[in-house]
Amino acid sequence: MKQILKKLFFISLGTAVFASCKKDASVEYFNGGTAPVLSADVSTTIPLAFANASQNAVTFSWTNPEYQFASGISSQDVSYLVEIDTLGANFTNPNRQSITISKDLSFTISQSTLNGYLLNQLVLLPAVAHTIQVRTTATMGGVSKTALMSNTLQFTVTPYTIPPKIAPPASGELYITGSAVASGWTNAPPVAQKFTKLSNTLYEIIVPLSGGNSYTFLPTFGSWNDKYSIAVKNDPNEVNGGDFQWQGNDILAPSTTGNYKIDVDFQRGKFTVTKQ
Repeated sequence: MKQILKKLFFISLGTAVFASCKKDASVEYFNGGTAPVLSADVSTTIPLAFANASQNAVTFSWTNPEYQFASGISSQDVSYLVEIDTLGANFTNPNRQSITISKDLSFTISQSTLNGYLLNQLVLLPAVAHTIQVRTTATMGGVSKTALMSNTLQFTVTPYTIPPKIAPPASGELYITGSAVASGWTNAPPVAQKFTKLSNTLYEIIVPLSGGNSYTFLPTFGSWNDKYSIAVKNDPNEVNGGDFQWQGNDILAPSTTGNYKIDVDFQRGKFTVTKQ
């Protein structure tokens, strides 16, 4: 039974090596490997500073899993998935940072890159100490059954503040207008369509949206020369949010009419639309 299971697993691998002769064929048996051991060139704290943005923050290294077949160590390509997540999320956080490394047994991250991961992907507050965890998973031939997970490392990091990705409105105000809201495409500034300013870079509003219609954001109501919207007009991939820019194109509302909370984050250059 053990030999049969080995054969079935090998067939599913899809990258197996077959040796054949004229009258019969032999199958090379896959014998697994050893979980990689992850290490770093820093101990418990990864220092980050805007002045040192171009310098290396940390180098992660891991051992070769040495995948083996019955005839010896595999020469096939191995890929590694490095994951960075917050303590307690156990790498289930949808915002965790994932980096795929091909063949190499190490990965160096600059301070600016790691700071970007923390602020923009993990959405951590700047100037506040956070605890993150890092692990790597080895895979051969892209087949999940070959996955071998490393140990987990833990670090304290304090992201630094960086200039906002999108310059916030000089007016300090933000409005929503368009066919998806009560005012339509009008120049009248209804109070119900004014965002609440939560910080210099974050604005929020709860507003009824008419399903399938469009809208945009204005820092000065009635001025169409200064607006925030998206790259592709009515992009169906951004009905629930995404990247925005200055002087873009109309945003498509979700298909279902109802109340929605819209957050516009100038620090990250992203907006989110959440059904209430």
